[in-house]
Amino acid sequence: MLSGLGWPMLALLALAGIALDALLGEARRWHPLVGFGRYADAIERSLNAGSARFWRGALAWALAVIPFTLLAVWLTRIGSAGLLLHAILLYFCIGLRSLREHTQPIAQALDCGDLALARQLTARIVSRDTATAQETDLAKAAAESLLENGNDAVFGTLFWFAIGGGPGALLFRLANTLDAMWGYRNERFSAFGCVAARIDDVLNWLPARLTALSYVALAATLDDKRRAWRCWRTQAPAWPSPNAGPVMASGAGALGLALGGAAVYDGEVEYRPPLGAGRNARAADIDRAWRLVVLTAFCWTGVFILLGAAGYLSRRFW
Repeated sequence: MLSGLGWPMLALLALAGIALDALLGEARRWHPLVGFGRYADAIERSLNAGSARFWRGALAWALAVIPFTLLAVWLTRIGSAGLLLHAILLYFCIGLRSLREHTQPIAQALDCGDLALARQLTARIVSRDTATAQETDLAKAAAESLLENGNDAVFGTLFWFAIGGGPGALLFRLANTLDAMWGYRNERFSAFGCVAARIDDVLNWLPARLTALSYVALAATLDDKRRAWRCWRTQAPAWPSPNAGPVMASGAGALGLALGGAAVYDGEVEYRPPLGAGRNARAADIDRAWRLVVLTAFCWTGVFILLGAAGYLSRRFW
């Protein structure tokens, strides 16, 4: 693995990073990813002008991501403090608890019939318009966000941590953040953000499919598993994103929900390909989507532990 860490140490550091996330949650002040977003904004404002915007975007991506990644590589090689930094970087990059904290209040507001509050809370996590959204629309948006971020903010981060330790997780999250900021197909970003979008596609390709496979495997019943697999194979190709499609289609199928479809963006209704099959989403389905995401994270953490134990035993007895 690129980090140079053996599986036993990697498993311990992964558990430490996940434990920090569970205990502390998202940093309320001075979160590194928030600071990175401001730094990336400044780079974009400086470079996204004039001609050759594709190459300007490539330069912007390199200036935004490479220095921090190289710094992380250097710092993690400084003795025992460097080992601890692997866990700290994973803590800052993974978003398991924050997914819960951002979506559970939406479910609670819907349960209490407070549609205005639910609309306000949902608008914080999705880019679609929520001013006239009803319960089904809000529950659908929250469930889709949970399923997609089950890869982007959780498993994808764990995957690249397994490959490259803390710097690997950092590289993935910074690239994913830039895709979220610059990866739009509009006049401002279609050329400038192309490199950011394509790099994120590459980094996410395998993690997204492992996440989709996990959603299939962890579906509650055999029928649910079959439906999740069918939705993945038939619906994902129609989705604009090559990685979000498999993740959300399999997750929606596993939950027996009909997601996708109509959504309002900038005052206009857009019709997106269907995701999953079954009934419309309700408030309770937000918690069901969360449980599927957290179960996926626990299962892959268990894989880390087993690999770590196997690595330890192989060194101990052979």
